Parts: sequence; C-alpha cells; structure tokens
Amino acid sequence: MNRSCAAQIPHRLVSVCIAITFAVASSVGSNHPLSAQQQTVDDSAAQSTADSQSNRSQQVRTWLVDGVERQAIVSLPADSQTPPTALVFVFHGHGGTMNRALTMFAMDRHWPESIVVSPQGLRTPGLLTDSDGKKPDWQTSPGQQNDRDLKFFDAMLASLKQEHNIDQQQIFATGHSNGAAFCYLLWALRGDTLTATAPSAGAITLKLRRLLKPKPAMLLAGENDQLVKFAWQQRSIEFVRRLNHCDDQPTTAGNLHTYPSKLQMPLQAYIHPGGHRFATEAAPAIAKFFQSQSKPDTP
Repeated sequence: MNRSCAAQIPHRLVSVCIAITFAVASSVGSNHPLSAQQQTVDDSAAQSTADSQSNRSQQVRTWLVDGVERQAIVSLPADSQTPPTALVFVFHGHGGTMNRALTMFAMDRHWPESIVVSPQGLRTPGLLTDSDGKKPDWQTSPGQQNDRDLKFFDAMLASLKQEHNIDQQQIFATGHSNGAAFCYLLWALRGDTLTATAPSAGAITLKLRRLLKPKPAMLLAGENDQLVKFAWQQRSIEFVRRLNHCDDQPTTAGNLHTYPSKLQMPLQAYIHPGGHRFATEAAPAIAKFFQSQSKPDTP
C-alpha cells in the first residue's frame, strides 16, 4: 500500500480542514466443489450463527444526560448475564441515525455473542452547511458542546456494566465519518476503557495526536474520498503505525493490510477504491479484528 501523501499540506491547515470536513461529512470463492463433510461443517456453522442471531433481543434505551434525553439501540445476545460479554459501540456519521448505523455495521450479525450499542447523536450546526443544526452529529474535540457526547458514553457504559456481565477486557468502538472522529476522541480521552477501535473515513487531528497512546486499531479509508481526503487518512494510518511500533511493511490480503506490532498493538488498514462511504464488505473483518483483541488482565 502506498502510504505517501499526495500533497504536502501545512499541519495547521490540515487540522482546520479536517475539523470542517467532519462537520459536513455524512454517512452516507473456489471453483472446486466442497466435500460432503466440509459442506456439513459449513452448514452447521451457518445454522449456529443464525440461531445465535435469532435469540438476540433489541431495545431502544433512554438516558438523561445533563437534563437532555439521549437514546441508543441496545442489541443483546441471549445470555449477557452469565459469561463475560464483549461490548461494541457503533457511531453514525453526520446526519445519520442509530438505526442506519446498526444495520450498516451489522456487528450483531457478525459477532452475535456481543452486546452492540448504536447511539443517536444530537442536532448540531455544521461549519459549512446545516447552519440551522438540523442534522445529528458528535463532538470531535475535548470540551466541545460541553462534552455532552463523552458524558453520554460514560452514562451508557456505567449502566450497561450494572445490568450485564461486561467483559472489561473487550470494549470496542467503531464509527463512520463524524462517528470515526468521535472514536478518535474516545481513544484519546477514554483510552483506558477501550480495547480497540475501528474508525471509517476519519482522520486524526493534531490536537488529538498528542493525547493518543498505543492501542490496537483498524482504520478504513476510501482512495477516492473527497470529503475526508485520502491523503489525510494515509497520514493517520502512518501516525498509528509509528505510535504502535508496527513493522514498516504490512502483510496484505486483498484490501486488508496488517501491520504487526512490537507492542502487541497491531494496526490493520482496510483500503478500498470507493469514496466517502462505509465499506459494508469490511464489517466481518472489523468483527474478526475485535474478536482477536483483549486487554491483558491487570494485577
């Protein structure tokens, strides 16, 4: 993968452009026959996944945060009380909805044993468009909007921990566009809580770079993204590679590039030829990456 930037942009200008862009961006086999034994195994696995999915329950939850009602869809596996259960947060982009994000990322389908939470952002004025604040958004920097979304995250996490047996070593966040920017903010300010993150079509601002500590991450980027420029996303990938002390060269399988880490903090980069969209075909890879990550137990 070519990690070089297409153009050299002054750092301050990049930060401004990235901040503006986040405010207006919206989320928008083998030919050989299987043996009978292999077909039986595959059918059994598919049936097991279908059974797990059919046993899930889904509800819209409400939290009162600083006097404001906040909502999220919570998708639960059949048993979230007995075994330690992984928790995955999914954040929509500017103008998006919790319903759309839940369907688009499909973490409940690709990881049916996990608890999946898809929160709803609040209406927020954009910097270039939507000046009336008719579309929902997330804060992207510390202190913005009185940290309303960080407080919302904290409230959701606290109550879910009380109600379910959350695996403290497996708490994850993924999101698209403005949702990706919020994932980076969570990494910076709630990094001790998160095990790993998977931002899509986002870039790391210079302000947040100073706050990030090594963490397993999977970054998704479109080579023809005209909103969050691909060059900005390449710089974010390179920054995380250095932050996590990863190898210079990745192992590549299709669009997925994996950088092993000397700190056991791997980086994966999913590079697709599209624009500013969430690559739904990468959703299974996100789930697989999350499943492979777990924070070490602390003494």
